[in-house]
Amino acid sequence: MNEETGRLDRGNGIGLAWARLPGTGPGVVFLGGFRSDMEGTKAIALRDWCAAQGQAFLRFDYAGHGTSGGRFEDGAIGDWAEDAAALVERLTEGPQVLVGSSMGGWIALLLARRMPERVHALVGIAAAPDFTEKLMWPGFTPEHRAILERDGVLMAPSPYGPPVPLTRRLIEEGRNHLLLDAPIPLDRPVRLLQGMRDAEVPWHFAPDIAARVTSEDVRVILVKDGDHRLSRPQDLALIEAAVAEVSGPPSGGDG
Repeated sequence: MNEETGRLDRGNGIGLAWARLPGTGPGVVFLGGFRSDMEGTKAIALRDWCAAQGQAFLRFDYAGHGTSGGRFEDGAIGDWAEDAAALVERLTEGPQVLVGSSMGGWIALLLARRMPERVHALVGIAAAPDFTEKLMWPGFTPEHRAILERDGVLMAPSPYGPPVPLTRRLIEEGRNHLLLDAPIPLDRPVRLLQGMRDAEVPWHFAPDIAARVTSEDVRVILVKDGDHRLSRPQDLALIEAAVAEVSGPPSGGDG
């Protein structure tokens, strides 16, 4: 496997870690989740699958994530979407299949709106557009909100490790990128995989996204016993099958 690695400075002095495989198009870009990184199970499984197919593949860490520079608490949705856009523009060629996990699903949809000519298809895995407003903010107690207002940051418990710094800017900046209250212009194939036992993203998010996307080539795959991560072998097989299905000629729009 001839995977190339490097760091990209998108102009602010912060190096973004990335790894890519050469191969045929359409390329596949994996967009990780909130506090996740490019060494996760899904990213590595998809890399190995693309290598076996001879398909180009890119994975990376947003600023403040994984081995990229910057502090997590300094970032917000718009910043991480800018990171993703810079990496796609600089490190890929032609239309790409965007595979977004959790927050990465939100960022994939933002990229599709920003650079539709570079999107061949989109695959969401527990995609969580608007999660700062529709999931995080309503979950805060009055005490949490008071801490955010007073200190600008809340140390929130996490089931995956140490407390996570959630900032007031994360919530407020996220409101500039909300998608679920209007049609989402995307005329490319879309596949949305969602576990029905997901404790973080309610399973109805997937059909809600499907209803908003303007494409007619949209399918929702519900995994009744699936959790948020969808990282079991059978889940990974579903993800790979979805990527394979949408890697053919797009059924809507140009290209």
